[in-house]
Amino acid sequence: MQLYSIASGSSGNCIYVGTKESGILVDVGISKKRICEGLEREGFNLECIKAILITHEHIDHVSGLGPILRKVPIPVYATRETIDAIWKKGNMAHVDEDLFHAIVPEQPFQVADIQVMPVPISHDAANPVCYTLQGDNQKIGIATDTGCYTADMVEYLRECNALLLEANHDINLLQVGKYPYSLKMRILGEKGHLSNDASARFLQELWSPKLQHIVLGHLSEENNFPELAYNTVTFELEQNAFWSMQDIELLVAHRRSPSKLITI
Repeated sequence: MQLYSIASGSSGNCIYVGTKESGILVDVGISKKRICEGLEREGFNLECIKAILITHEHIDHVSGLGPILRKVPIPVYATRETIDAIWKKGNMAHVDEDLFHAIVPEQPFQVADIQVMPVPISHDAANPVCYTLQGDNQKIGIATDTGCYTADMVEYLRECNALLLEANHDINLLQVGKYPYSLKMRILGEKGHLSNDASARFLQELWSPKLQHIVLGHLSEENNFPELAYNTVTFELEQNAFWSMQDIELLVAHRRSPSKLITI
């Protein structure tokens, strides 16, 4: 299986998981043009996409959904509450409602030869989830937009071969930054976003011998830097004897452009 971040950040998110022949998009929060360009860069195209998984209805995760579905009728999977929230936004004109399939957290479903597990997360959205995708004895996890991590998240995301995990902000940068107090409290709250430090603590819970690749994603443009996220997480993980960073590839996903294609 392959993991490929086309964009990951507060300005838009789109992740590809699959093989060279077929795959799944997790979130489509950038333009159709950028998604197609990102896919074509690695030899993919919209016609090879078997499904779109939506984590939640915020614009940086769904802005490209209508334009894509008006071009290619790809099945969309999300919780019922998320689907309702997407349609209430009013940008689904000329889109077939039958393309949308309601899923239930912690109940797996199948897309082609990939088993998908939706896992509840803590975010200020209708009924948000993260996902694990498993096929050919390989497992990939994608977890962003959560203000905290839970025992259930640890259980489901453990033993992944590759993880894309949120490292949204540096707490100090956020606290002294220009955001209004209310927004700072939202981001820092249990329904907000994971900090670099929280991401590192989460990863300590998720370690297993199977873990080969970690991608830090959904970085804030105002309150984080790729080097800061990388160094913070690396430092925290290296304090634990069972972590060997020589055996694990740690990357930071680009906010507005595709990142390295990871092949397990």
